[in-house]
Amino acid sequence: MILANAGYWIEEFHVDGLRLDATHTIYDDSPRHILSEIGRTVRERGAGRGTLVFAEDDLRRVALALPFERGGLGLDGIWNDDLHHAAIVAAGGKREGYYRAFEGSATELVAVTRGTLRDPGAIDPPHLVTFLQNHDQIAHSARGLRLHALTSPGRWRALTAYLLLTPGTPLLFMGQEFAASSRFLFFADHEPKLAALVRRGRAEYLAQFESIADPAMQALLDDPGSPDTFARSRLDPSEVTQHPEAVALHRDLLMLRRLDAAFSRQKTPRGRAFSQSALALRFAADDDLDRLLLLNLGHDLPIAEDADPLLAAPPDAAWTLIWSSEDPRYGGGGTSAAARQRRLIPAESAIVLAPERRP
Repeated sequence: MILANAGYWIEEFHVDGLRLDATHTIYDDSPRHILSEIGRTVRERGAGRGTLVFAEDDLRRVALALPFERGGLGLDGIWNDDLHHAAIVAAGGKREGYYRAFEGSATELVAVTRGTLRDPGAIDPPHLVTFLQNHDQIAHSARGLRLHALTSPGRWRALTAYLLLTPGTPLLFMGQEFAASSRFLFFADHEPKLAALVRRGRAEYLAQFESIADPAMQALLDDPGSPDTFARSRLDPSEVTQHPEAVALHRDLLMLRRLDAAFSRQKTPRGRAFSQSALALRFAADDDLDRLLLLNLGHDLPIAEDADPLLAAPPDAAWTLIWSSEDPRYGGGGTSAAARQRRLIPAESAIVLAPERRP
């Protein structure tokens, strides 16, 4: 029954793949695990059409996405919640609930580009789905606010660059690409008795976050069964034209990721933190694919290029700025000469440098 249902969506509705929810709660001791059988069924029903099966797994078990010959279950990938949690805390989020184990430091942001914190480097980056927002994480809050409403504009642009240029398979939640003003709340349509239980269970789940456990906040939680809760979670498509800076930011970053081989090849960069909030990631295979991403979520940070090999330009070349999150087209305030000359990592921004050959 389970396999027939999975195949039904692929064969009859021609969807491109499936996300398997809460796979850490799916138990199977049969010779072939039901998760690997779902993956096999999806590929068979796709009949040669490209399909994907990703797993959401709270235990971050990379074995789900390893091939059978390496002892895995052969799925296409897992969600990298570690990157999301580290980025949310770095953006200014509170360390409550399941965020309590994360620092949001630059060191942590470097580490999660290599994979999950539990098994760094265990699988290739394309098999890790990375994100700053998704339906669960936005709804797992008191007000259903999106990231751009929870942090500064500069940090939001910088973290967007971090997501879209680092290895992994980035996921954009609906409306993220135009900074949708609509919230995304938890909603469910059930008969009255079950609806009451869902509402109570929802409040109990959110109480793991100390601030939401506050009785004053508990009293303000939206009713998941209310039609108004659903209505307020709907997108306004006209905002695509109302928020051109956000659209341009995402469009340009996706184009840079696709057309610049240093990023499109999705290889893990070398990197290190320069402070609690600033880091450098170097995407280098050879001189023609050498790119330097500088990310700073704090104040201006002066740097000495010659003091660190990671920052040194290739021989007979100098770094030149090719992209900045502070470009006015994205709503930024402009990129200073000091940043262009690599004398500092500018505050709350991300910049991309490429080598320029000297005469």
